[in-house]
Amino acid sequence: MKLWGGRFAKATDGLVDDFNSSISFDKRLYEQDIRGSIAHATMLGEQGIIPKADAEAIVAGLEGILEDARSGKITWMTDAEDIHMNVETLLTARIGEAGKRLHTGRSRNDQVALDTHLYAKEAAREIRELLTHLLDTLLNLAEQHLDTVMPGYTHMQKAQPITFAHHLMAYVQMFLRDRQRFAHAEEAADVMPLGSGALAATTYPLNRERVAEMLGVSRITENSLDGVSDRDYVLDWLYAASVCMMHLSRFSEELILWSTGEFRFVTMDDAYSTGSSIMPQKKNPDVAELVRGKTGRVYGDLTGLLTVMKGLPLAYNKDMQEDKEPLFDARDTLVKALSVFPPMLETMTVHRDVMRRGAAGGFANATDCADYLVRKGVPFRDAHRVVGQLVAHCLDGDKALLDLPLAELRRFHPAFEEDVYEAMSLEACVDRRNIPGGPAPEAVRAAIASARAQL
Repeated sequence: MKLWGGRFAKATDGLVDDFNSSISFDKRLYEQDIRGSIAHATMLGEQGIIPKADAEAIVAGLEGILEDARSGKITWMTDAEDIHMNVETLLTARIGEAGKRLHTGRSRNDQVALDTHLYAKEAAREIRELLTHLLDTLLNLAEQHLDTVMPGYTHMQKAQPITFAHHLMAYVQMFLRDRQRFAHAEEAADVMPLGSGALAATTYPLNRERVAEMLGVSRITENSLDGVSDRDYVLDWLYAASVCMMHLSRFSEELILWSTGEFRFVTMDDAYSTGSSIMPQKKNPDVAELVRGKTGRVYGDLTGLLTVMKGLPLAYNKDMQEDKEPLFDARDTLVKALSVFPPMLETMTVHRDVMRRGAAGGFANATDCADYLVRKGVPFRDAHRVVGQLVAHCLDGDKALLDLPLAELRRFHPAFEEDVYEAMSLEACVDRRNIPGGPAPEAVRAAIASARAQL
Protein backbone atom coordinates (compact mmCIF):
# COMPACT_ATOMS: atom_id res chain seq x y z
CA MET A 1 0.00 0.00 0.00
CA LYS A 2 1.12 3.56 -0.73
CA LEU A 3 2.24 5.56 2.31
CA TRP A 4 -0.69 7.88 1.64
CA GLY A 5 -3.18 5.11 0.80
CA GLY A 6 -5.21 4.94 4.02
CA ARG A 7 -8.41 6.41 2.59
CA PHE A 8 -8.24 4.48 -0.70
CA ALA A 9 -10.18 1.26 -1.25
CA LYS A 10 -8.37 0.18 -4.40
CA ALA A 11 -4.92 0.46 -5.88
CA THR A 12 -4.07 3.03 -8.50
CA ASP A 13 -3.92 1.82 -12.08
CA GLY A 14 -0.48 0.82 -13.34
CA LEU A 15 -0.65 3.48 -16.04
CA VAL A 16 -1.41 6.10 -13.40
CA ASP A 17 1.51 4.90 -11.28
CA ASP A 18 3.81 5.31 -14.26
CA PHE A 19 2.36 8.69 -15.21
CA ASN A 20 2.44 9.98 -11.63
CA SER A 21 5.91 8.76 -10.71
CA SER A 22 8.78 11.25 -10.64
CA ILE A 23 11.55 9.05 -9.23
CA SER A 24 13.08 8.68 -12.69
CA PHE A 25 14.25 12.28 -12.49
CA ASP A 26 13.85 13.53 -8.91
CA LYS A 27 16.21 10.81 -7.65
CA ARG A 28 18.82 13.45 -8.46
CA LEU A 29 17.60 15.26 -5.33
CA TYR A 30 18.46 12.43 -2.94
CA GLU A 31 21.28 14.35 -1.28
CA GLN A 32 19.18 17.46 -0.69
CA ASP A 33 16.22 15.36 0.44
CA ILE A 34 18.22 13.36 2.97
CA ARG A 35 20.05 16.42 4.30
CA GLY A 36 16.72 18.15 4.77
CA SER A 37 15.29 15.11 6.55
CA ILE A 38 18.31 14.90 8.87
CA ALA A 39 17.84 18.54 9.86
CA HIS A 40 14.09 18.08 10.29
CA ALA A 41 14.47 14.96 12.43
CA THR A 42 17.15 16.59 14.57
CA MET A 43 14.85 19.54 15.21
CA LEU A 44 11.89 17.27 16.03
CA GLY A 45 14.01 15.60 18.68
CA GLU A 46 15.32 18.87 20.08
CA GLN A 47 11.78 20.25 20.33
CA GLY A 48 10.50 17.12 22.06
CA ILE A 49 8.01 16.54 19.24
CA ILE A 50 9.32 12.98 18.85
CA PRO A 51 11.45 11.03 21.34
CA LYS A 52 15.15 11.93 21.26
CA ALA A 53 16.04 8.27 20.77
CA ASP A 54 13.80 8.04 17.70
CA ALA A 55 15.33 11.22 16.29
CA GLU A 56 18.82 9.81 16.77
CA ALA A 57 17.83 6.52 15.13
CA ILE A 58 16.31 8.40 12.19
CA VAL A 59 19.43 10.51 11.72
CA ALA A 60 21.71 7.47 11.87
CA GLY A 61 19.50 5.63 9.39
CA LEU A 62 19.40 8.57 7.01
CA GLU A 63 23.17 8.96 7.16
CA GLY A 64 23.53 5.30 6.20
CA ILE A 65 21.13 5.73 3.28
CA LEU A 66 23.05 8.81 2.13
CA GLU A 67 26.34 6.95 2.22
CA ASP A 68 24.87 4.01 0.30
CA ALA A 69 23.28 6.33 -2.27
CA ARG A 70 26.56 8.14 -2.86
CA SER A 71 28.32 4.83 -3.46
CA GLY A 72 25.61 3.62 -5.86
CA LYS A 73 24.35 0.82 -3.63
CA ILE A 74 20.69 1.84 -3.74
CA THR A 75 18.21 1.02 -6.48
CA TRP A 76 15.37 3.50 -6.28
CA MET A 77 11.88 1.97 -6.37
CA THR A 78 9.48 3.19 -9.06
CA ASP A 79 6.43 2.09 -7.07
CA ALA A 80 7.43 4.49 -4.27
CA GLU A 81 6.63 7.40 -6.62
CA ASP A 82 9.29 9.93 -5.73
CA ILE A 83 12.55 10.46 -3.89
CA HIS A 84 10.78 11.44 -0.66
CA MET A 85 8.73 8.24 -0.46
CA ASN A 86 11.75 6.19 -1.49
CA VAL A 87 13.88 7.55 1.33
CA GLU A 88 11.13 7.16 3.93
CA THR A 89 10.36 3.61 2.82
CA LEU A 90 14.04 2.64 2.96
CA LEU A 91 14.41 4.29 6.35
CA THR A 92 11.46 2.45 7.88
CA ALA A 93 12.70 -0.84 6.46
CA ARG A 94 16.09 -0.24 8.09
CA ILE A 95 15.19 1.16 11.51
CA GLY A 96 11.57 0.06 12.01
CA GLU A 97 8.78 2.03 13.69
CA ALA A 98 10.93 5.09 14.45
CA GLY A 99 11.19 5.74 10.72
CA LYS A 100 7.46 6.40 10.57
CA ARG A 101 7.94 9.46 12.80
CA LEU A 102 10.15 11.28 10.27
CA HIS A 103 7.25 12.87 8.42
CA THR A 104 5.82 14.47 11.56
CA GLY A 105 5.10 18.16 10.98
CA ARG A 106 5.79 18.26 7.27
CA SER A 107 4.26 17.48 3.87
CA ARG A 108 5.75 16.35 0.61
CA ASN A 109 4.74 19.82 -0.61
CA ASP A 110 7.15 21.70 1.65
CA GLN A 111 9.66 18.84 1.46
CA VAL A 112 10.00 19.02 -2.32
CA ALA A 113 10.14 22.81 -2.14
CA LEU A 114 13.06 22.53 0.27
CA ASP A 115 14.88 20.03 -1.95
CA THR A 116 14.49 22.25 -4.99
CA HIS A 117 15.58 25.36 -3.09
CA LEU A 118 18.75 23.62 -1.97
CA TYR A 119 19.47 22.24 -5.44
CA ALA A 120 18.93 25.59 -7.16
CA LYS A 121 21.14 27.36 -4.63
CA GLU A 122 23.99 24.87 -5.05
CA ALA A 123 23.65 24.81 -8.85
CA ALA A 124 23.80 28.62 -9.00
CA ARG A 125 27.06 28.58 -7.06
CA GLU A 126 28.40 25.91 -9.42
CA ILE A 127 27.61 28.04 -12.47
CA ARG A 128 29.24 31.10 -10.93
CA GLU A 129 32.46 29.12 -10.46
CA LEU A 130 32.38 27.99 -14.10
CA LEU A 131 31.76 31.56 -15.23
CA THR A 132 34.73 32.70 -13.17
CA HIS A 133 36.95 30.24 -15.07
CA LEU A 134 35.57 31.42 -18.42
CA LEU A 135 36.13 35.04 -17.45
CA ASP A 136 39.69 34.32 -16.39
CA THR A 137 40.30 32.66 -19.77
CA LEU A 138 38.90 35.68 -21.63
CA LEU A 139 40.96 38.13 -19.59
CA ASN A 140 44.16 36.18 -20.25
CA LEU A 141 43.35 36.14 -23.96
CA ALA A 142 42.60 39.86 -23.97
CA GLU A 143 45.95 40.61 -22.35
CA GLN A 144 47.64 38.78 -25.24
CA HIS A 145 45.81 40.84 -27.87
CA LEU A 146 45.88 44.43 -26.65
CA ASP A 147 47.52 45.48 -29.93
CA THR A 148 45.75 43.06 -32.29
CA VAL A 149 43.78 45.39 -34.57
CA MET A 150 40.56 44.07 -36.10
CA PRO A 151 37.48 45.58 -37.71
CA GLY A 152 34.50 46.39 -35.54
CA TYR A 153 31.08 45.94 -37.12
CA THR A 154 27.60 47.35 -37.08
CA HIS A 155 24.89 45.77 -39.23
CA MET A 156 27.59 43.17 -40.05
CA GLN A 157 29.34 45.90 -42.09
CA LYS A 158 32.84 47.09 -41.24
CA ALA A 159 32.49 50.19 -39.11
CA GLN A 160 35.60 51.24 -37.15
CA PRO A 161 38.89 49.62 -36.17
CA ILE A 162 39.09 48.14 -32.67
CA THR A 163 41.30 45.51 -31.07
CA PHE A 164 40.60 41.85 -30.49
CA ALA A 165 41.14 42.52 -26.78
CA HIS A 166 38.40 45.15 -26.82
CA HIS A 167 36.06 42.75 -28.59
CA LEU A 168 36.75 40.02 -26.01
CA MET A 169 36.16 42.48 -23.19
CA ALA A 170 32.61 43.04 -24.44
CA TYR A 171 31.94 39.39 -23.64
CA VAL A 172 33.68 39.79 -20.30
CA GLN A 173 31.05 42.39 -19.41
CA MET A 174 28.26 40.04 -20.48
CA PHE A 175 29.57 37.15 -18.43
CA LEU A 176 30.17 39.39 -15.40
CA ARG A 177 26.49 40.30 -15.57
CA ASP A 178 25.68 36.60 -15.82
CA ARG A 179 27.61 36.00 -12.61
CA GLN A 180 25.51 38.70 -10.96
CA ARG A 181 22.31 37.10 -12.25
CA PHE A 182 23.33 33.75 -10.79
CA ALA A 183 24.25 35.46 -7.52
CA HIS A 184 20.68 36.75 -7.47
CA ALA A 185 19.36 33.27 -8.33
CA GLU A 186 21.42 31.83 -5.46
CA GLU A 187 20.07 34.45 -3.07
CA ALA A 188 16.49 33.84 -4.25
CA ALA A 189 16.86 30.10 -3.58
CA ASP A 190 18.48 30.67 -0.18
CA VAL A 191 15.22 30.36 1.76
CA MET A 192 13.83 27.50 3.87
CA PRO A 193 10.18 26.51 3.22
CA LEU A 194 9.99 23.49 5.55
CA GLY A 195 7.29 24.15 8.12
CA SER A 196 4.79 25.35 5.52
CA GLY A 197 3.19 21.92 5.63
CA ALA A 198 0.84 21.10 2.79
CA LEU A 199 -0.29 24.75 2.67
CA ALA A 200 -1.35 25.88 6.17
CA ALA A 201 1.74 25.22 8.31
CA THR A 202 1.36 22.83 11.27
CA THR A 203 0.20 22.66 14.87
CA TYR A 204 3.56 21.22 15.99
CA PRO A 205 5.98 23.71 17.65
CA LEU A 206 8.60 23.49 14.93
CA ASN A 207 11.80 25.51 15.20
CA ARG A 208 12.06 26.52 11.56
CA GLU A 209 15.02 28.82 12.12
CA ARG A 210 16.97 25.91 13.63
CA VAL A 211 16.36 23.79 10.53
CA ALA A 212 17.49 26.68 8.31
CA GLU A 213 20.62 27.07 10.43
CA MET A 214 21.52 23.38 10.14
CA LEU A 215 21.06 23.53 6.36
CA GLY A 216 23.11 26.71 5.96
CA VAL A 217 20.11 28.64 4.64
CA SER A 218 19.88 32.33 5.53
CA ARG A 219 16.14 32.78 6.09
CA ILE A 220 12.74 31.07 6.24
CA THR A 221 9.67 31.62 4.07
CA GLU A 222 7.13 33.98 5.62
CA ASN A 223 3.88 32.60 4.22
CA SER A 224 2.97 28.92 4.15
CA LEU A 225 0.84 29.18 1.00
CA ASP A 226 3.67 30.89 -0.87
CA GLY A 227 6.23 28.57 0.69
CA VAL A 228 4.84 25.51 -1.10
CA SER A 229 3.62 27.16 -4.31
CA ASP A 230 6.51 29.52 -5.14
CA ARG A 231 8.74 28.56 -8.03
CA ASP A 232 10.00 32.07 -8.79
CA TYR A 233 13.47 31.03 -7.68
CA VAL A 234 13.52 28.26 -10.30
CA LEU A 235 12.35 30.76 -12.93
CA ASP A 236 15.08 33.18 -11.80
CA TRP A 237 17.58 30.37 -12.28
CA LEU A 238 16.24 29.47 -15.72
CA TYR A 239 16.19 33.13 -16.79
CA ALA A 240 19.81 33.56 -15.73
CA ALA A 241 20.68 30.37 -17.63
CA SER A 242 18.83 31.55 -20.73
CA VAL A 243 20.64 34.90 -20.81
CA CYS A 244 23.98 33.20 -20.21
CA MET A 245 23.34 30.76 -23.06
CA MET A 246 22.34 33.68 -25.27
CA HIS A 247 25.72 35.29 -24.59
CA LEU A 248 27.53 32.03 -25.31
CA SER A 249 25.49 31.69 -28.50
CA ARG A 250 26.38 35.18 -29.73
CA PHE A 251 30.04 34.44 -29.10
CA SER A 252 29.69 31.08 -30.84
CA GLU A 253 28.12 32.75 -33.88
CA GLU A 254 31.13 35.04 -34.20
CA LEU A 255 33.58 32.16 -33.79
CA ILE A 256 31.71 30.28 -36.52
CA LEU A 257 31.86 33.28 -38.86
CA TRP A 258 35.51 33.99 -38.06
CA SER A 259 36.37 30.35 -38.85
CA THR A 260 35.05 30.60 -42.41
CA GLY A 261 37.30 31.01 -45.43
CA GLU A 262 35.68 34.39 -46.01
CA PHE A 263 36.90 35.72 -42.63
CA ARG A 264 39.82 33.47 -41.58
CA PHE A 265 40.25 35.48 -38.38
CA VAL A 266 40.64 32.31 -36.27
CA THR A 267 41.23 28.60 -36.72
CA MET A 268 39.65 26.25 -34.22
CA ASP A 269 41.89 23.54 -32.81
CA ASP A 270 41.44 20.03 -34.20
CA ALA A 271 40.38 18.83 -30.75
CA TYR A 272 37.40 21.19 -30.86
CA SER A 273 36.37 20.61 -34.48
CA THR A 274 34.90 17.79 -36.53
CA GLY A 275 35.06 16.67 -40.15
CA SER A 276 32.64 15.69 -42.87
CA SER A 277 31.63 12.15 -43.76
CA ILE A 278 31.76 13.00 -47.47
CA MET A 279 33.89 16.15 -47.93
CA PRO A 280 37.48 15.44 -46.90
CA GLN A 281 38.53 19.10 -46.79
CA LYS A 282 35.98 20.13 -44.14
CA LYS A 283 36.83 21.30 -40.63
CA ASN A 284 33.63 22.24 -38.86
CA PRO A 285 33.30 24.33 -35.67
CA ASP A 286 30.77 21.90 -34.25
CA VAL A 287 31.36 22.79 -30.59
CA ALA A 288 30.38 26.40 -31.19
CA GLU A 289 27.45 25.29 -33.35
CA LEU A 290 26.17 22.96 -30.62
CA VAL A 291 26.36 25.72 -28.03
CA ARG A 292 24.39 27.94 -30.39
CA GLY A 293 21.84 25.20 -30.96
CA LYS A 294 21.44 24.20 -27.31
CA THR A 295 20.54 27.78 -26.43
CA GLY A 296 17.06 27.14 -27.81
CA ARG A 297 16.78 24.13 -25.53
CA VAL A 298 17.39 26.25 -22.42
CA TYR A 299 14.94 28.88 -23.68
CA GLY A 300 12.42 26.04 -23.90
CA ASP A 301 13.09 25.07 -20.28
CA LEU A 302 12.28 28.63 -19.15
CA THR A 303 9.24 29.00 -21.39
CA GLY A 304 7.92 25.59 -20.39
CA LEU A 305 7.94 26.34 -16.67
CA LEU A 306 6.51 29.83 -17.17
CA THR A 307 3.65 28.19 -19.04
CA VAL A 308 3.12 25.59 -16.29
CA MET A 309 2.96 28.26 -13.60
CA LYS A 310 0.83 30.88 -15.36
CA GLY A 311 -2.60 29.55 -14.35
CA LEU A 312 -2.04 27.73 -11.07
CA PRO A 313 -4.26 28.67 -8.12
CA LEU A 314 -2.79 28.54 -4.62
CA ALA A 315 -1.36 26.43 -3.19
CA TYR A 316 0.44 23.32 -4.42
CA ASN A 317 -0.74 21.56 -7.59
CA LYS A 318 0.65 18.40 -9.19
CA ASP A 319 1.49 20.49 -12.27
CA MET A 320 4.46 21.78 -10.27
CA GLN A 321 6.12 18.38 -10.54
CA GLU A 322 7.12 19.74 -13.96
CA ASP A 323 9.54 22.22 -12.38
CA LYS A 324 12.45 19.87 -11.87
CA GLU A 325 13.18 18.48 -15.32
CA PRO A 326 13.60 21.97 -16.87
CA LEU A 327 15.90 22.97 -14.01
CA PHE A 328 17.97 19.79 -14.32
CA ASP A 329 18.13 20.06 -18.11
CA ALA A 330 19.16 23.72 -18.09
CA ARG A 331 21.79 23.06 -15.44
CA ASP A 332 23.27 20.12 -17.36
CA THR A 333 23.27 22.01 -20.65
CA LEU A 334 24.87 25.13 -19.20
CA VAL A 335 27.51 23.16 -17.27
CA LYS A 336 28.54 21.36 -20.45
CA ALA A 337 28.67 24.58 -22.49
CA LEU A 338 30.66 26.46 -19.86
CA SER A 339 33.04 23.53 -19.41
CA VAL A 340 33.92 23.23 -23.10
CA PHE A 341 34.11 26.94 -23.93
CA PRO A 342 37.34 27.94 -22.11
CA PRO A 343 39.56 25.21 -23.62
CA MET A 344 38.05 25.88 -27.05
CA LEU A 345 39.11 29.53 -26.74
CA GLU A 346 42.52 28.71 -25.27
CA THR A 347 43.43 26.36 -28.13
CA MET A 348 42.17 28.37 -31.12
CA THR A 349 44.68 30.15 -33.35
CA VAL A 350 44.15 33.89 -33.81
CA HIS A 351 45.38 35.23 -37.18
CA ARG A 352 46.48 38.73 -36.24
CA ASP A 353 47.61 39.64 -39.77
CA VAL A 354 44.29 38.65 -41.29
CA MET A 355 42.41 40.65 -38.67
CA ARG A 356 44.55 43.68 -39.40
CA ARG A 357 44.00 43.38 -43.14
CA GLY A 358 40.29 43.15 -42.43
CA ALA A 359 40.44 46.40 -40.48
CA ALA A 360 42.39 48.10 -43.27
CA GLY A 361 39.66 47.42 -45.82
CA GLY A 362 36.10 48.61 -45.84
CA PHE A 363 36.88 52.25 -44.92
CA ALA A 364 36.90 51.53 -41.18
CA ASN A 365 38.97 54.72 -40.75
CA ALA A 366 36.38 56.97 -42.45
CA THR A 367 35.07 58.32 -39.13
CA ASP A 368 38.62 59.27 -38.12
CA CYS A 369 39.04 61.07 -41.44
CA ALA A 370 35.92 63.10 -40.64
CA ASP A 371 37.17 63.74 -37.09
CA TYR A 372 40.45 64.97 -38.59
CA LEU A 373 38.58 67.63 -40.57
CA VAL A 374 36.62 68.61 -37.47
CA ARG A 375 39.90 69.19 -35.62
CA LYS A 376 40.86 71.46 -38.51
CA GLY A 377 37.77 73.56 -37.89
CA VAL A 378 35.32 71.98 -40.34
CA PRO A 379 31.76 71.49 -38.92
CA PHE A 380 31.10 67.78 -38.39
CA ARG A 381 28.13 67.62 -40.74
CA ASP A 382 30.24 69.13 -43.54
CA ALA A 383 33.13 66.81 -42.71
CA HIS A 384 30.76 63.83 -42.82
CA ARG A 385 29.60 64.83 -46.32
CA VAL A 386 33.14 65.36 -47.59
CA VAL A 387 34.36 61.97 -46.37
CA GLY A 388 31.26 60.31 -47.83
CA GLN A 389 32.18 61.76 -51.19
CA LEU A 390 35.76 60.56 -50.74
CA VAL A 391 34.56 57.03 -50.01
CA ALA A 392 32.40 57.04 -53.14
CA HIS A 393 35.41 58.27 -55.12
CA CYS A 394 37.59 55.48 -53.70
CA LEU A 395 34.98 52.84 -54.50
CA ASP A 396 34.92 53.97 -58.12
CA GLY A 397 38.69 53.60 -58.30
CA ASP A 398 39.01 50.51 -56.08
CA LYS A 399 41.22 52.41 -53.63
CA ALA A 400 41.45 52.97 -49.87
CA LEU A 401 41.49 56.39 -48.23
CA LEU A 402 45.16 55.98 -47.36
CA ASP A 403 45.93 55.29 -51.05
CA LEU A 404 44.90 58.80 -52.13
CA PRO A 405 47.70 61.37 -52.56
CA LEU A 406 47.37 64.65 -50.69
CA ALA A 407 46.60 66.63 -53.85
CA GLU A 408 43.66 64.35 -54.56
CA LEU A 409 42.38 64.69 -51.00
CA ARG A 410 42.60 68.46 -51.21
CA ARG A 411 40.33 68.42 -54.25
CA PHE A 412 37.57 67.46 -51.83
CA HIS A 413 38.56 69.90 -49.06
CA PRO A 414 41.52 72.28 -48.61
CA ALA A 415 41.81 71.48 -44.89
CA PHE A 416 43.63 68.22 -45.62
CA GLU A 417 47.34 68.35 -44.81
CA GLU A 418 50.20 65.85 -44.68
CA ASP A 419 49.34 64.78 -41.11
CA VAL A 420 46.06 63.25 -42.31
CA TYR A 421 47.84 59.97 -43.11
CA GLU A 422 49.01 59.49 -39.55
CA ALA A 423 45.53 60.44 -38.30
CA MET A 424 43.95 57.74 -40.48
CA SER A 425 46.38 54.96 -39.59
CA LEU A 426 44.75 51.99 -37.87
CA GLU A 427 46.91 52.33 -34.79
CA ALA A 428 46.02 56.00 -34.40
CA CYS A 429 42.33 55.25 -34.92
CA VAL A 430 42.47 52.82 -32.02
CA ASP A 431 44.91 54.65 -29.74
CA ARG A 432 43.03 57.94 -29.77
CA ARG A 433 39.90 56.22 -28.39
CA ASN A 434 41.33 56.04 -24.90
CA ILE A 435 38.37 57.15 -22.82
CA PRO A 436 37.02 54.62 -20.28
CA GLY A 437 35.31 51.83 -22.19
CA GLY A 438 37.21 52.53 -25.40
CA PRO A 439 39.43 50.21 -27.48
CA ALA A 440 42.78 51.91 -26.86
CA PRO A 441 45.24 49.52 -25.17
CA GLU A 442 45.48 51.83 -22.17
CA ALA A 443 41.69 51.80 -21.72
CA VAL A 444 41.45 48.03 -22.22
CA ARG A 445 44.20 47.43 -19.64
CA ALA A 446 42.13 49.42 -17.15
CA ALA A 447 39.03 47.39 -18.07
CA ILE A 448 40.93 44.14 -17.54
CA ALA A 449 42.14 45.33 -14.11
CA SER A 450 38.58 46.32 -13.17
CA ALA A 451 37.21 42.92 -14.24
CA ARG A 452 39.91 41.05 -12.32
CA ALA A 453 39.05 43.09 -9.23
CA GLN A 454 35.41 42.01 -9.57
CA LEU A 455 36.50 38.38 -9.76
